[in-house]
Amino acid sequence: MAIMVTGGAGYIGSHTVAELLARGEEVVVVDNLQQGHRQAVLGGKLYEGDLRDQVFLDKVFQENKIEAVIHFAANSLVGESMKLPGKYYHNNVYGTLCLLEKMNEYGVGKIVFSSTAATYGEPENVPIQETDRTLPTNAYGETKLAMEKMMKWFDTAHGIKYVSLRYFNAAGAHESGKIGEDHNPETHLIPLILQVPLGQRSHITVFGNDYATSDGTCVRDYIHVSDLADAHVLAVEKLRRGEDSGIYNLGSGNGFSVNEVIEVARQVTGHPIPAVMEQRRAGDPAVLIASSERARAELGWQPKRDKLENIIASAWAWHQANPHGYAKA
Repeated sequence: MAIMVTGGAGYIGSHTVAELLARGEEVVVVDNLQQGHRQAVLGGKLYEGDLRDQVFLDKVFQENKIEAVIHFAANSLVGESMKLPGKYYHNNVYGTLCLLEKMNEYGVGKIVFSSTAATYGEPENVPIQETDRTLPTNAYGETKLAMEKMMKWFDTAHGIKYVSLRYFNAAGAHESGKIGEDHNPETHLIPLILQVPLGQRSHITVFGNDYATSDGTCVRDYIHVSDLADAHVLAVEKLRRGEDSGIYNLGSGNGFSVNEVIEVARQVTGHPIPAVMEQRRAGDPAVLIASSERARAELGWQPKRDKLENIIASAWAWHQANPHGYAKA
């Protein structure tokens, strides 16, 4: 029996595929390669296609005995979602509907969903708890919340059990050095910082230094991508045990300010990395940290790579070896 990984050629998806393969699992990767990279898929069977294509999905389900699905496939840029909400509803929500309907048709009753802590919106508690209100402040978070709610009703109606994992900032690269983070456009802080010592930008921009934090810059939760991959595999195991559906936050338990991340990157790379201060961006909360106590207790999740120095060092090693991402010079 195989595990289908949608979006398995993407950043977190490819690391989860690598973890599944390391555990001897049969893996089927489904990706339209809109954002993913064929080179990031280290094994298994890769099907290039879109979840909204019914004929394509029939082919995948008919050619493989699928036991469970890990669902990463989604557009995920907050700014773009505010300009093009229709794109996000069509790809994220409708794509998930197509997937769930095919799962029901072919009798696949387990799905692990890569969600986001953006479902909470402005936090009412720090760290954020799973029981906190969900009030997204952008279309991206709203579509992810809609996807979660859809899974709830497919569970109620059809018994498709789900685990939804909510988290903020994935970072780092695989210990093998074979896969890492390559987005276009790049919006994540750590790879943007590393573009400075790579000679691809002159400085890193810091948006605001007047927040109510220790150094005035925003504080965020960073998780090594391989620790996130572990959590998704543990969620599959939970469903294999016949346990009920659930929602879990994933977090390192530690927040780091933008200035702290830049300083650690200076130490890791040995580069000065100039920082230029600009005005705050609209909608940036001061502190975003998620509590992972429930995931630790119920999934048995224990992050092993949670030191910021290790996260950045792994990212730096990959970017040095792949300064233009998966594109070959």
